[in-house]
Amino acid sequence: MIAPGSTIGILGGGQLGRMLALAAASMGYRVHVLAPEAELPAGDVAAVVTRAEYTDFAALEVFAASVDVVTFEFENIATTAIDFLAARGLVHPGSASLAVAQDRLAEKAFVERLGGTPAPYRGVETRAELDGAIAALGTPAVLKTRRMGYDGKGQARIMTPGDADAAWSTIGAQPAVLEAWVPFDHEFSVLLARRANGETAVYPVACNVHDGGILATSTVPAPAAVMAQVPAAAALALQVAEALGHVGVLCLEFFATADGPVFNEMAPRVHNSGHWTIEGCRASQFENHIRAVCGLPLGSTALTAADVVMRNLLGDDVHDWAHLLADPRAHLHLYGKSEVKPGRKMGHVTWL
Repeated sequence: MIAPGSTIGILGGGQLGRMLALAAASMGYRVHVLAPEAELPAGDVAAVVTRAEYTDFAALEVFAASVDVVTFEFENIATTAIDFLAARGLVHPGSASLAVAQDRLAEKAFVERLGGTPAPYRGVETRAELDGAIAALGTPAVLKTRRMGYDGKGQARIMTPGDADAAWSTIGAQPAVLEAWVPFDHEFSVLLARRANGETAVYPVACNVHDGGILATSTVPAPAAVMAQVPAAAALALQVAEALGHVGVLCLEFFATADGPVFNEMAPRVHNSGHWTIEGCRASQFENHIRAVCGLPLGSTALTAADVVMRNLLGDDVHDWAHLLADPRAHLHLYGKSEVKPGRKMGHVTWL
């Protein structure tokens, strides 16, 4: 166990790192954030901040010597950096979880091997291969970069074969995955925390609504149509965590379809669709991530209210803060970002 009073290193300085740092501080830990950006929401609440690239191994050496355990808040970090740090101390989750989640093609194949069902897909390396994939899967379809995509970035819809040129250009003509369009009733996510000793805690499932590829709302409890598919989805999530030896929070996103849950993607970290757990559960996803990476017993995922709704504050939504603060049922979280841009996650609000 990494005892309270120790220092937790976090790679990444965004809002997920910020909320991890706040959870860690409430449990008596210090946090050291390493990230390259000038503005770091996590840095505002951390004890120590190092501004460096994730491939700056001299900086990573100093960082490793200053902390007792390392975790990360997003998956676009080179696995070489994780392996470098792991050779010098504890890193949770490990590079196995990161490597699978970083590559959409590897991720889908991995889930298939465990018995999960992703949308029909084809790997695409060239423009010519895209035509072959469209012929195999039909349209509509979604073309996604294999790596570095998030919040609707790095993807393009293909409604007819004639859209292929524009879609290939939109994603930067790079290795990709073409996914067949799957008719679905709802989107939902399974969120769990896992310790190194195999102890797991699964959160109540949230029903998610996206707008332009960005999460807009998460609602608990999910509709009955989703709940009927939760046992199969949760069983797959537990299999994934076990197969990867994952330590920390893990999120798997699904489509609820007429044929059962269809796997969409995974995140080996705390996740936007779990922000509601800060007020909505006895132990939030952030607290349980800290507990897991420090080897502590996991906290209860029991609900604190009958109904919970979380809404992301995107772009100009953040200017509604005064109205939200006047709502006695609302719990407002602002991330301290100075520049307001359309679609940028500026905060979130949760109603119990």
